[in-house]
Amino acid sequence: MTVFYCSKCGNALTPDLTALPTVPAVPGLDDPRPKGARQAPPTVPRGCYAIEPEPWGVPFVPQEDQDNPVPSQPRGPLMATQDDGFVISAGTRNMIVLHPDDAAALQPLPRWENSTGCCGPNGTEGANRACPCGGRIATLAADCSGPYELHLDPLRTYAFALPDGEA
Repeated sequence: MTVFYCSKCGNALTPDLTALPTVPAVPGLDDPRPKGARQAPPTVPRGCYAIEPEPWGVPFVPQEDQDNPVPSQPRGPLMATQDDGFVISAGTRNMIVLHPDDAAALQPLPRWENSTGCCGPNGTEGANRACPCGGRIATLAADCSGPYELHLDPLRTYAFALPDGEA
């Protein structure tokens, strides 16, 4: 069991969470959503977390192969800019991915900074959630065009894990 904390103030951000071996695939991202649903089902089940080994989030750099582009980040959509064409994440590796409800104390940034999206923040502009102390520590991806997941910055948070059997 692991609890994640804010590196700035030491506040616990999550309850005890169980590690998953990999980040699950986004369930039903391409399937029709139930009437009224604006988000994909959560990538990570409640009470769990996984580590994203690939770069995720800002900055984005031009893809080498503009004729055969790949999604801009794991479980994300294809992205292009006017200046660079198709782009790919060169962001942080080893982000902690969890169910958004497992870090309920996190707050949107003032004026919803970095929260652009159609039905929710798409997670492509950088940290958009803060600890109650004000530390910008997480990115919520909750738009209709991508996954529904929360990414904790591994440099702005830390984990404390109890050995097996000590809960």
